[in-house]
Amino acid sequence: MRLAAVLVLSLSTAGPALAASADWRADARRADVRRLERLDEAWTTALAEARAQGQGRALTRLGVLADPRVSLPRPQPTPGAYRCRTVKIGSPNGGPGLVTYGWFRCRVALSPGGDLTLEKVTGSQRQAGNLYPEAPRRLVFLGAVAWGSGEGRAQYGRDAERDQIGVFERIGADRYRLTLPWPHQESTLDLLELRR
Repeated sequence: MRLAAVLVLSLSTAGPALAASADWRADARRADVRRLERLDEAWTTALAEARAQGQGRALTRLGVLADPRVSLPRPQPTPGAYRCRTVKIGSPNGGPGLVTYGWFRCRVALSPGGDLTLEKVTGSQRQAGNLYPEAPRRLVFLGAVAWGSGEGRAQYGRDAERDQIGVFERIGADRYRLTLPWPHQESTLDLLELRR
């Protein structure tokens, strides 16, 4: 009964979303597919850039969040409210090698069409998009980012500069990580950590 109530609540609070096809590659732009194909390179480059700026200890304190090898079974999050924070690693333009933001609010929901969606609902950079099944230990995220408090929810495919692609994984009990390689702004790799 409790799960049914959560599902009904998530359906009623889900915002409009682009309906997902069965395969994320069918919905993704070619440039975004290439970005995701270079995920391992983004991790290696970002961690090296952060360490070159003396951020090795700070990376160690992040634990499994900053460890690309951690990916647990059952990556599908339960719909509902989550605390979330963004960690930006590496800087292609000589900026800070590591930036960790405070906690905001995120939401996982089922769209009316049955798609699993993720949305960061507070903060100045707010991602929103679909989570696609891809492998036993990961989902693929296709979404977009809204900037500033006055903008509504962003949608994938409307503006290539706002489009995001990434991998969603479970990294602990009720703890998840969205990894966004080669974002268009500020960093080499963005992590969005979600916790219950």
